[in-house]
Amino acid sequence: MCDVTRAKNGRPVHHWRRDLVELAALFTAVAVADAVANLLGHGPDGPALLAISAVALIATAGFHTWWSRRHGHAPPTGDTGARPTTSARRAGTVEGDPSTPETGADGGSGPDSGSGSGQTVLWRMRTTVRDEPGSLAALCTALAELRVDILSLQTHPLAEGTVDEFLLRAPAPVAASEVTRAVSLSGGFGTWIERADAHDLVDAPTRVLGLATRTALDAAELPLALRQLLGRCTIRSLPATSVRGDRAEAGAPVEGALEDTVMRLRAPEGGVITVERPYLPFTPTEFARARALVELDARLGPRVPRSRDVLTLPQGKDIIVRRADAADVEAAKAMHERCSQRTLSMRYHGPVGDADKYLKHLLSPHFGRTLAVQTASGRVVGLGHLLWDGDETEIALLVEDDWQRRGIGGELLNRLVAMAVEAGCDSVYAVTQAANTGMVAAMRGLDLPLDYQIEEGTLVITARLETASPHTETAGHEREHSVRD
Repeated sequence: MCDVTRAKNGRPVHHWRRDLVELAALFTAVAVADAVANLLGHGPDGPALLAISAVALIATAGFHTWWSRRHGHAPPTGDTGARPTTSARRAGTVEGDPSTPETGADGGSGPDSGSGSGQTVLWRMRTTVRDEPGSLAALCTALAELRVDILSLQTHPLAEGTVDEFLLRAPAPVAASEVTRAVSLSGGFGTWIERADAHDLVDAPTRVLGLATRTALDAAELPLALRQLLGRCTIRSLPATSVRGDRAEAGAPVEGALEDTVMRLRAPEGGVITVERPYLPFTPTEFARARALVELDARLGPRVPRSRDVLTLPQGKDIIVRRADAADVEAAKAMHERCSQRTLSMRYHGPVGDADKYLKHLLSPHFGRTLAVQTASGRVVGLGHLLWDGDETEIALLVEDDWQRRGIGGELLNRLVAMAVEAGCDSVYAVTQAANTGMVAAMRGLDLPLDYQIEEGTLVITARLETASPHTETAGHEREHSVRD
């Protein structure tokens, strides 16, 4: 009979029914044994049969005890030398270990390496292994020796070898250098590792579909989607003809070009999108994904969300703030013609040679996001630009002279900063002149940490966005509130 006990409030629970059944079974067994003994004892070979039966029973009981112990039906021996199984490690428990499951710092569970804290960290790691049977198994064994759990794995086949991208959960005491050293000893080379977060737990197909959806809804999301898809990289969009009249970078065929750490893709408007990641070469798989996003953007054509916000100025007049695109070039050009030379020089830091080329670049959604301020009659009186500048972000404002000092610049600046926070930017900068007191005051009004730098009479103000909170906008309908001076 198997020895099973239960407890309630820390005390064993005894059942009188089970005791009664066992007592009845004992009396029944005695009665049957007595009857069999009387029947055999009065026969000619009775004593011999009783002796043989006793020996057979003893042998059967001994064999049953040996068989039970050999096949592990006995309670665990508490051998701490046994290695935990994968399922036990994922659950945070180790067989034979009386400790409770350990919870990592990221909310998941996993073992620690003798620290007693149970905290774990997430790592993204990429390494190259030989295209031979058993090479990946050797790498996984090396990670298991460090008690590192593999949460996901992507493979990128190359002409020579295979690039494997891992999402790992490791005990907190295990340093990145220990992981890379173990990978190197197991045959991996070209290893790169960095800290990950909970967002990396999303599988690759889901992440790519989400980025494709963002790109489909807003053309300005393309550079941001490429940056999230490819990791830490620098993205530059060069027009077919620059505003200085120079030709854009050549050598980007329709199907794109991949050169180690640089990929060039043909932009929908004919320019070139350059993506550079000097610390890690791109794989053909990454190049195919990036090209698919660019092709999706080209097929959908120019598009921006058509949201409109109605604002009431302190003077009682209503204005509309909305997203602008290339369709607003003519209205923006007319506003430039109404602006004074001083206002234009404050914005462009000098005389404006050809406003058409500047505006086509600024209003293209592939170079950033633009907000337009228009009156009830539809005349554009202000523009605010959030421009992607490689791995940095620039903010620029232009408000028509007759509409200045009414709070329009501050409203545009707050909205652009909110867009930058939503896009995941760490900081924004504005290039202006020290004499442009309106822009300086608007930047100070953000209530963010500011850095000032003067270069040859030009003032560069950088705002760090770590403490900023996203500005929520209601899309698809109008809302009304007041603009503060």
